[in-house]
Amino acid sequence: MDCSYFDAGVCRSCTLMGVPYGEQLARKDGHARDLLAPYGDAIWLPPVASAESGYRNKAKMVVSGTVDAPTIGILDEAGRGVDLRECGICAPGVRAALPVLAAFVTRSRLEPYSVPDRRGELKYVLVTHSPDDELMVRFVVRTRAGVDRIRARLDELLAALPNAVVVTANLQPEHKAVVEGDTEIVLTAQSSLVMRVGGVPLRLRPQSFFQTNTAVAESLYEQVTEWVDAVSPASVWDLYCGVGGFALNVAAPRRRVVGVETSTEAVRSARATAAAAGLPHVAFRAGDATAFALRAKTTPDLVIVNPPRRGIGADLSGWLEGSGIPNVVYSSCNPNSLSHDLARMPSYRIRTGRVLDMFPQTGHLEVAVLLDRV
Repeated sequence: MDCSYFDAGVCRSCTLMGVPYGEQLARKDGHARDLLAPYGDAIWLPPVASAESGYRNKAKMVVSGTVDAPTIGILDEAGRGVDLRECGICAPGVRAALPVLAAFVTRSRLEPYSVPDRRGELKYVLVTHSPDDELMVRFVVRTRAGVDRIRARLDELLAALPNAVVVTANLQPEHKAVVEGDTEIVLTAQSSLVMRVGGVPLRLRPQSFFQTNTAVAESLYEQVTEWVDAVSPASVWDLYCGVGGFALNVAAPRRRVVGVETSTEAVRSARATAAAAGLPHVAFRAGDATAFALRAKTTPDLVIVNPPRRGIGADLSGWLEGSGIPNVVYSSCNPNSLSHDLARMPSYRIRTGRVLDMFPQTGHLEVAVLLDRV
């Protein structure tokens, strides 16, 4: 893949840009295998490749510049806006929306926030694209006045961007490196975006986490479901469950599944999907995954963990080590933290593993492993 922004030196976020894709994939696969070799004589499946471009279903874009000439992209080292509305790794549906949103900024007179001057209203636009070609658009503003400006011209935005089924305003008034605040104001009748992945219509609410690469996420869910079905547990915990992707995909008759997630928005989404699908044996709890495990009076037959980059940490690793649970599926976006966690769990060995390239053109990767207790 070629990128004019990378070639011009204005954006270097994609650190592997220009490296042949086959070489990128081989590097990631080899890195994961080498790093995790001490934790079992694993069977490694072929890595899952991604489309090289157009794979990102979500764009978190900084808004800068001026009302009449807004930039949508990133900031340079001096805090000035760099426009990336043609970013090639974004899904075509996202790229098509960005010029419309830039025009809306001008029409609604939403002053872009200036980091150097600590002045302005609109900080970010966050756009998520679904497999059904629908959009969730979120504006991050500093004040209620910004919300009012968006609401006043919402009909114009929906006419110009008719596939925007969810539009929200998020309040983040502080001058700090935080994308969004706690307050989310839904401006449309619909409050969740349906992400159809692996035959499951996941409902994504505004502040819920979802995998960046829809096609590779589907492969990840399929792989984990295959491993879980092969073990055939009667009960499963899905810790760090997000909107319930793993829990809902591994659901089966007479299999009890519990998902645990700190985000109440994500739990609401997961519960809505389970109810619509008629899955009475799947339940979701809002709370900390480690605290849930430590408080539990019983244990399941299998645990799925899909933590953030820092991994599951010493407390949950230690609990799993002493739990007696026969199998664990660990999906990780950071092989280094996975390696650290496995070192704390010597009773488990990797039976099989697979690298999934969730983030082409970057050094990041997803790796999933099935662990057996020995």
